[in-house]
Amino acid sequence: MTPGTAGFRGAAETGGEWRGWRQAAQDALYGPEGFYRTGPGGPAGHFRTSVHASPLFAGAVARLLCRVDEALGRPDPLDFVDMAAGRGELAAGVLAALPAAVAARTRAYAVEVAARPEGLDRRVRWLAEPPVGVTGLLFANEWLDNVPVEVAEVDAEGVARRVLVRGDGAERLGEPVAGAEAEWLARWWPLTGEEGLRAEIGLPRDEAWATAVAALDGGGGGLAVAADYAHSTAGRPPFGTLTGFREGRETEPVPDGSCDITAHVALDACAAAHTARCAPEHAPPDALLRPQREVLRALGITGARPPLTLASADPAAYVRALAGASQAAELTAPGGLGDFVWLLQPVGALDAAALLVDVADHEEQ
Repeated sequence: MTPGTAGFRGAAETGGEWRGWRQAAQDALYGPEGFYRTGPGGPAGHFRTSVHASPLFAGAVARLLCRVDEALGRPDPLDFVDMAAGRGELAAGVLAALPAAVAARTRAYAVEVAARPEGLDRRVRWLAEPPVGVTGLLFANEWLDNVPVEVAEVDAEGVARRVLVRGDGAERLGEPVAGAEAEWLARWWPLTGEEGLRAEIGLPRDEAWATAVAALDGGGGGLAVAADYAHSTAGRPPFGTLTGFREGRETEPVPDGSCDITAHVALDACAAAHTARCAPEHAPPDALLRPQREVLRALGITGARPPLTLASADPAAYVRALAGASQAAELTAPGGLGDFVWLLQPVGALDAAALLVDVADHEEQ
């Protein structure tokens, strides 16, 4: 096959120029007319995240921030950074859920490319880039899956080539993957010579994560958390995970600004990227990768149904508790939001595992 034309898929030569998926998705999501700049209603209008599923999620993040606060010696100010904040729902929810004394010391930042929405809590500072020199908790819920990446596919000769795409979604294979991208594939997502196997080259996500975590490196330390659909070297999907979402439905990924474009995240590679930036004499504490259901249960979200005796003693309280249990079950459900993976990356002397002790044990300490 001729390089640049191998594996052609699609109809006639319409739909614009051929580009790598990284640049095509970058423009489609974040360009002047991109999905995240112009989409009506923000991300919540197109897909349901844990933030939108229940206020219990913001409450759990607030409890995690309180634990980080205690571990850091209750700094003043205490920072909370919400990456890819959408319409600021999580930042506002965390502020509302914090104890008054902690909220009074907290600076909340929402980092988002779109304009600040009307009506957002005035205490939330709206930024286009992460702040620097912060101390506390940086939280990225479904951010890294929207950091665009190149896609590679193995051709008939067993060579991994970059996948090129047009604005209408048609694809063909381009040049062989080389340089730093080839090194990343070899380490984190090795492809055998079987034709058609695909991989998403997560190097831009590694760099984005390490840069975001550096906000804590330059301050008083804390914890950086990324929550996303993820996979590890032991179980990379053989054909990749690139997909689109539009109005709550999964759809073909078409880089024309009409839909979200997402792919699951190699969070193990992201964790290593931050570690690699640190000098050996300043080796950071170990990062943790844990399922969302496990982390949320450690933060007090169990999904346990209220006792039936409450129904007769206080029917209104029973209904509220039952609704909360239903929401908690959604946040922790296998096959759904509970399958998200949390990367917990400490900066400074924090022990990430100690922050996830059982909530009852933690409150007794």
